[in-house]
Amino acid sequence: MGGQGVIPIWAVCPLFQGIGVGMFFVSTFIASYYNVIVSWALYYSAQSFTANLPWMDCNNWWNSPACESSLTLVQMNCTSRDEGILVNGTCHLRNTTDASLWHVLSAQRNETSPMSPSDEFFHRRVLDMSAGLDDVGAPRWELVLSLLGCWVLVCLCLIKGVHSLGKVAYFTALFPYVVLIILLGRAVTLDGAVQGMLYYVIPDFARLAHPKVWCDAAVQVFFSLSPCWGGLITLSSYNKYRHNCLRDALFVTFADALTSILAGFVVFSIVGAMAHQLNRPVNEVARDGAGLAFVLYPELVTHLPIPPLWSVLFFVMLLTIGFGTQISTVNTLLTCLNDMLPRWRAKKSSLLIGISCFCFLVGLSCTTRGGIFVLQLFDDYAATYSLLILGLAECLVLSWVYKGDRFLEHIEEMLEKRPSVVWKYLWRYITPLLLAIVLVSTWMDFQPSSYGKYVFPTWTSVVGWFMCSVSVLPIPVVFVWKLLAGREKEETLVQAMKRLLRPDGEWRKNYLRFKQNQADANELQLVDNSEEAQLEMKS
Repeated sequence: MGGQGVIPIWAVCPLFQGIGVGMFFVSTFIASYYNVIVSWALYYSAQSFTANLPWMDCNNWWNSPACESSLTLVQMNCTSRDEGILVNGTCHLRNTTDASLWHVLSAQRNETSPMSPSDEFFHRRVLDMSAGLDDVGAPRWELVLSLLGCWVLVCLCLIKGVHSLGKVAYFTALFPYVVLIILLGRAVTLDGAVQGMLYYVIPDFARLAHPKVWCDAAVQVFFSLSPCWGGLITLSSYNKYRHNCLRDALFVTFADALTSILAGFVVFSIVGAMAHQLNRPVNEVARDGAGLAFVLYPELVTHLPIPPLWSVLFFVMLLTIGFGTQISTVNTLLTCLNDMLPRWRAKKSSLLIGISCFCFLVGLSCTTRGGIFVLQLFDDYAATYSLLILGLAECLVLSWVYKGDRFLEHIEEMLEKRPSVVWKYLWRYITPLLLAIVLVSTWMDFQPSSYGKYVFPTWTSVVGWFMCSVSVLPIPVVFVWKLLAGREKEETLVQAMKRLLRPDGEWRKNYLRFKQNQADANELQLVDNSEEAQLEMKS
């Protein structure tokens, strides 16, 4: 509608331009650490082009004595539901073991529990993970090269501008669906897949009674659609004025939901197959986060025919999904800086390289031996609370300050038909209320960051909240700065506030350009008609 990037678009209400600044900082954080995860997928993809996957057995230099490639039935049968402890190949059952010995074995469980080859490959070979943030270490050269390669690919995709981005988007958007369908077609034929899918679709009504489940679901949907990263605003700014934005919004929302459902069937059919092989309940095998993508799935492909093929397909799919998100995020930063620094528009390539170098240097902290803990800290704070606050502020400003009716009128001008009045009430009441509930519930459920059984030290919470505040504080800071700096002579603060809460001349730039082009077209049409009339009179 405004035809502008995430910061200048807030000319719609200049006092709240800090919302756009906050989105810029969120995108900066995400661009800095998200590419590290993409670089892991690149590393795994490269390691998959081999006859024998390196995480298939324990006969490697990085494996520890705890590694057991026969972990499947032996350990899982022994340790199912904490009824046994496996020590040096011997299963000690709780009901047949002396109480004092059981106590000692329980205390040593963490040190003696066997590890799967895929788990050790990820944590000991790829990450070379340290014990905690007290031992971060230096960047690992293999991860540094993978991260550098990812940033080079991002630059190549964006170096020619948004037109090249559109071509890349066709591949990054469609290829994952091809792979998901192939994986689903194979996964459903595995023993145990049906049990996994039933676990996925049959609700647990006892857990549904807990508000936290609904809050977690709302947060996931909110982050999946990424409405406050700035990427949607940036990409839509390149649309023509008459583009059907309502159709796009509905399509993206439902496509995202259907894609999540499809991916869920793929994941849980695989988890069900794994549970069948391990002779354990599905809920004891299911994992989230890095454990699902870089531990559980690599373990599964070792039990499939032609493991390298399935490994390549899966990690190339992760690469395309990751690059799609990363490219749009970096493009948001690039567009913002181009809008705020007009003199650099002729040096767009240099600006892109500068952004990539900065984010690459920040991301180096995640390539160290303690990098997984740094990345977890980014993930917990950089795009959680701040995104919810930005989304809440955006809804309140557009629906109450700018007014929902006026916003609907602009959409009517674009679509040449007025959307339902229901949208106004969603923007004004329902969405802000839901966001506030999720935000408060998330705060009430706050827990210090952790990875596995390692709980982060207290000082990391201070760092995390500072990171979160960097994206939120621009709202009040810019409000005060705009009010004081934009105040005219002999104008009271109240008068200045009223003026700065109204759109300035830059707002609806795209609309004004559209009207001008339309007027020029009408003028040309009149000239053409006049010339035709004169020619007819002469003839």
